[in-house]
Amino acid sequence: MTPFERRTRACQERLADVDADATVLFPSRNLLYLSGFDEEPAERHLLLFVPREGAPAFLVPDLYETQVRAESWVADVRTWSDDDDPRDALADIVSDLGLAGGRVLVDDTMWARLSQDLRAALPDADFDLASEVVAPLRARKDDAELDALRRAGATVDRAVERVRDMGADAVSMTENELAAEIERLLADEGGEGIPFGPLVGSGPNGAMPHHSHGDRVIESGDPVVLDFGTVVDHYPSDQTRTVVFAGEPPAEFAEVHGVVQAARTAAVETVEPGVTAGDVDRAAREVIEEAGYGDRFIHRTGHGVGLDVHEEPYIVAGSDRELEVGNVFSVEPGVYLPDEFGVRIEDLVVVTDDGAELLNDTDRGWRC
Repeated sequence: MTPFERRTRACQERLADVDADATVLFPSRNLLYLSGFDEEPAERHLLLFVPREGAPAFLVPDLYETQVRAESWVADVRTWSDDDDPRDALADIVSDLGLAGGRVLVDDTMWARLSQDLRAALPDADFDLASEVVAPLRARKDDAELDALRRAGATVDRAVERVRDMGADAVSMTENELAAEIERLLADEGGEGIPFGPLVGSGPNGAMPHHSHGDRVIESGDPVVLDFGTVVDHYPSDQTRTVVFAGEPPAEFAEVHGVVQAARTAAVETVEPGVTAGDVDRAAREVIEEAGYGDRFIHRTGHGVGLDVHEEPYIVAGSDRELEVGNVFSVEPGVYLPDEFGVRIEDLVVVTDDGAELLNDTDRGWRC
């Protein structure tokens, strides 16, 4: 049984647990997770039906049939042609699968037009979101996923080391130029794409947590927040380091960097099965609050990472969600001083039987 088939069987068990009759998926990370078939959303009706019992079935445009059969484990592939009205094919497949009333869970990202066509085909059904059954499965990574995530982490580690080795050569580059060089290095180290554009925040730009990159020139002594990742076999890495390429930083910077470093360590050391996501957030936040920077830590401590670079579990204050073996998430506390600089340090961790495994492990110091 392939990993995709195992995941689909687990999804069907969850459908039974929540008393839902089926989930219907659109081209999305959820569809890839269960079927192995990856495609971007488009205007044609391409849907995967996973009933609570029995075999799943694809409804696809006929130009996709060969591709879907080659790339997915799902054997039942129904087609329609561009000369057909896809709504007729949709009515036929829901009838064949015995769907009528009951609960149907649709992909959270399904386009409204397709969702409306599905509602028209199932006028007596109650609709909810597929994340009710798929998100808990995706949050607990299997061996195939962990292998890809480890390789993605190792790839970005190699690129991070090469960025740090630039040292004074990075001074006088613009943020845009350094971001382009980071993308080149990630590809050179074997990355298969980027899950998000590199974040390069130099000097005061680093005080904006989601500053992307711009035309500011990196100067000697500038703290530079570097947040980037790559993708391996559909799975991303995500790592942040805050460095000074050359010169001496502002007087308060070394203190702030040390506080953020200690907060990251405290959070990672808290991770183990049964601990709540809120506990991990609290461990990081308490260190920063005790140092007097609590009002400058302005975001959650982390987010789950899988097929999406932001997914469950979210490491946020007050969350009572208990961590499970196989959860993968970021730990990324930060302190941001407006108009001066920012510091963020981010690592990805896997929850293990007795703690946490780091998925990246490059130098966390600020000197290059």
